Amino acid sequence: MCGRFAQVLSADDLQQVYDIDHASPIPAPSWNIAPTQQVAVVLESAKTGEVVRRLESARWSLVPRFATELGGPLTTFNARSETAAEKPLYRESVRTMRALIPAGGYFEWRGEKGAKTPYFIHREEPLLSFAALYAWWRDPSKAESDASRWVLSASILTAPATGPIAEIHERVPVFVAPEWWDTWLDPTEEGDDDLVRATVAASRDVQSELSWHAVAPLRGDGPELIVPVG
Repeated sequence: MCGRFAQVLSADDLQQVYDIDHASPIPAPSWNIAPTQQVAVVLESAKTGEVVRRLESARWSLVPRFATELGGPLTTFNARSETAAEKPLYRESVRTMRALIPAGGYFEWRGEKGAKTPYFIHREEPLLSFAALYAWWRDPSKAESDASRWVLSASILTAPATGPIAEIHERVPVFVAPEWWDTWLDPTEEGDDDLVRATVAASRDVQSELSWHAVAPLRGDGPELIVPVG
């Protein structure tokens, strides 16, 4: 799973890297992002008939369209790739609402309960693109004239870990390489389990490029959180 990660590139850098057509305000870089916080996401929309690649801010933990409230008992910051295309929570998003979540790396913990060591997992290039699913939720308690009634949220897809990274954790985020971005994001192509499986298979090449190191316990926020220790 992925329960903490870092987004370290500026909005300007992300616009250039992902060839963004429209950019909304996004959160400042952070080295300690937790579920339900706002994160930068890349998605494509085609409401006008033209596909537009967008940089948006989203709540990290998907709120499905049919939810009756923003919070709830379900844990939705990660979505299992093996079942996402079938589950009512994610099925609609797999079809046409797929996104990328940029990351400088993410954290996992290893060791005995009560004495676990955090590890920062990354690759030499300071950018990973997590496969994500998004949804728009309308807050029924707010008026039609209130722009904040629409909440954008997203989940990170995960898959079984393969190779050495499995020593750290049995699951990893699904990574999307640049040559796969257009395929994953395209809202005019209906996604299904075959697309998810193909994306997971392509993700294994990125898994092989990962490295990791122990870091100090995560407290606060800042680039010092990813400095190696020990």
